[in-house]
Amino acid sequence: MSVRRTAAVLAATVVIGTALAPAAVADGSSPSPTAPPATPSGLFGRTDPTYDGVWRQSLALLAQHTVGERPAAKAVDWLAGQQCANGAFAAFRADATAACDAKTMVDTNSTAAAVQALAALGGHDTGTRKAVGWLTSVQNKDGGWGYTAGGASDANSTSVVVGALAAAGRNPAEVRSGQGGSPYDALVKLSVGCDGEGADAGGFAYQPDKRGALAANADATAAAVLGSLGKGLAATAGKALPHGYTCEKADTPTPGQAANNGAFHLARLLHDSPYLKSALPGAKDRPDYGNTADAVVALAAQGGITETKKPLAWLEKNSGPWAATSGPAAYAQLILAAHATGTDPRAFGGTDLVARLGATGPAVQASGSEASAGTKRNDQQNENDKKDKKDDGKGVGVWWIIGVGLVGGIGIGFLISGRSKKQQP
Repeated sequence: MSVRRTAAVLAATVVIGTALAPAAVADGSSPSPTAPPATPSGLFGRTDPTYDGVWRQSLALLAQHTVGERPAAKAVDWLAGQQCANGAFAAFRADATAACDAKTMVDTNSTAAAVQALAALGGHDTGTRKAVGWLTSVQNKDGGWGYTAGGASDANSTSVVVGALAAAGRNPAEVRSGQGGSPYDALVKLSVGCDGEGADAGGFAYQPDKRGALAANADATAAAVLGSLGKGLAATAGKALPHGYTCEKADTPTPGQAANNGAFHLARLLHDSPYLKSALPGAKDRPDYGNTADAVVALAAQGGITETKKPLAWLEKNSGPWAATSGPAAYAQLILAAHATGTDPRAFGGTDLVARLGATGPAVQASGSEASAGTKRNDQQNENDKKDKKDDGKGVGVWWIIGVGLVGGIGIGFLISGRSKKQQP
């Protein structure tokens, strides 16, 4: 759920092995460095939204929802308006009134994040149903998803789609492409297992390397723990583990075992250092604030509240400058980490994260009890809509829609960090 997930397409012109971001346009041309699109008034953040507009908007709205605020109508409308007729979302469409075509670079991450946000806010059943229909139509035979339709499955993309399925009321275990595997099957195949080499034990790989070998990656592991648990970006704490984490050996682990092993891997990485590290090629190791926040969410979701204390305290003390330069998605990540651990995001190391996030976008409609009342009304309306459809004998069903702009064999390198791309709030 990192800032880099959609911002990583900035690396479209950089070739590093097979870890490539999809091209900015269908003909493979690189993004223009000039004349970025004007930032819409309903969008969070003031930086060029070309590569992360829908992602940062989704995280911002989801974060506001978790703290009991009712986001601005124009912010929600902007996100809903980015959807293509086939249900998919691109990272950003400057002219949302124009029809999407084969050159519209829709992707699974933007689509899945939007589903999670709109499902949480309520009142968008048709849009989320169409989005889930598109996602299921581009599921790979192994049960997973790549960043782009047709791309090789990766842990991050598969996990964020699992969160979208769950948010939309689908059982991820039952979502399969024909006779293929489930999303959980795809994630288990990316689990390194307890026999992994040294520090890799228990973690998840982003994708297998050219030889098919798996190397654990903390960013992929944090995402895959949530995915294996069937949880989304706004996860809450799981039942506390009485004796901490252990790595459970199994020839084919269950999704629950894989999640536990992934949490074991993260907890071990955070045992001696309160933060995770990242390094771009040729650069020195440095703190990875976003991945650390993601790891806190994953550990909490798996029941490791005790293991979140050190990294959470480190984030409270040190993440302010990073969030200020990285923008709304960074504030949202911190709010979601606070939410997962039961920490007050309005007093996060002396910082009101909710206010800071709010300052990067349009003013909320309501907060506190008033917003909660509105949420309950939306939830009740959603339940009524579902009941009406059931009574009509129509059911929700699966909207099998052919995805446009299929890009075969293209993965995205989440290790090419978009967090280094500064986003002014």
